[in-house]
Amino acid sequence: MRLSAVLTIDGSYGEGGGQIVRTALALSAILDRPVELVNIRAGRKNPGLRPQHLASVRALAQITGAQVRGAELGSSALHFIPGLISGGSHRVEIGTAGAVSLVFQMLLAPLAFAKTPSRLTLSGGTHVPWSPPSPYLSEIFLPIAAKAGLIATWEVERAGFYPRGGGEVRAAVEPITALAPLDLSDRGKLLRIRAISAVAGLPRRIAERQADRLSRRLGNAGYEVEIEIAELEAGSPGDTLFVWAEFERSRAGFGTLGERGKPAERVADDAADALLTFLAGRAATDSHLADQLVLLMALAPGRSVLTTAQVSQHLLTNLWTVRQFLPLLISHEGRMGEPGRLIIEGAGIGVPAKAAVTGSPA
Repeated sequence: MRLSAVLTIDGSYGEGGGQIVRTALALSAILDRPVELVNIRAGRKNPGLRPQHLASVRALAQITGAQVRGAELGSSALHFIPGLISGGSHRVEIGTAGAVSLVFQMLLAPLAFAKTPSRLTLSGGTHVPWSPPSPYLSEIFLPIAAKAGLIATWEVERAGFYPRGGGEVRAAVEPITALAPLDLSDRGKLLRIRAISAVAGLPRRIAERQADRLSRRLGNAGYEVEIEIAELEAGSPGDTLFVWAEFERSRAGFGTLGERGKPAERVADDAADALLTFLAGRAATDSHLADQLVLLMALAPGRSVLTTAQVSQHLLTNLWTVRQFLPLLISHEGRMGEPGRLIIEGAGIGVPAKAAVTGSPA
């Protein structure tokens, strides 16, 4: 039954970015709790709702039959009263190179609480700065989310590089039948390292140079890597490298983008440096995965735990946002920018529980 009070969320808290919007509206839909967001992205260079946020809001409003005020470009305030979450087929067009991965992350958990399967077609940016590249979802986030009971697929039909976008992704989300707490306290043994070096509308030799450099860097450090070289279909030229490590109980991934004047070898070095730094530590998750798992950990029953290579401002802001909705017992260790540990005693919302998943292969 809906709570009568509208919950007000200050969108300028912490890092004050779009993550507050995504987490707050996802919880609003799942918990059937009206919410008002104020000071949205107040401290950013272009404050208020940007095209990708607006696309997410409108898509979630359609999926939940919500009543919405303030869903306009640049809006600093948003009033959202959700209705019943509906599965089925939905199309979301950002209209810019805004990240489809971030739009998907807002819609994913609500759609998992629908009674029927969902099919999504998302159009926008698939490989853009300051957001998870598309392989991060298919190779890192979704395999770990599946351990908690959230089953979804993600397939890139056409790549979309910054600044033009134009990419298209098809995704599917299954209704949750049971949620499990996550135990990512220990990553276990390294199983393998994989990478994708890809170009679109550029010479294949660029992708080969990236692959050669990455293989050499990791080989010098004592690691083998399986590298796929790909030529992507896309509406505009682009260059990307994504490398990930698969462990017994977790995964971690790191992506870089090419840009004008940046040699292929530097693109590879950026990815290699990030991975080698992670491998030198003992954390089970990279900093991006940690903050993306907060919502699932909060909704699952029982105690979820993870260790992260770096406590980020995104993580701390996401924890604060969750606490505005749910009076959970949350504890974390580690200063910002350093390795940390997070424990959440989850609420067990809406679906039956199953035992914690701790040891299945990643």
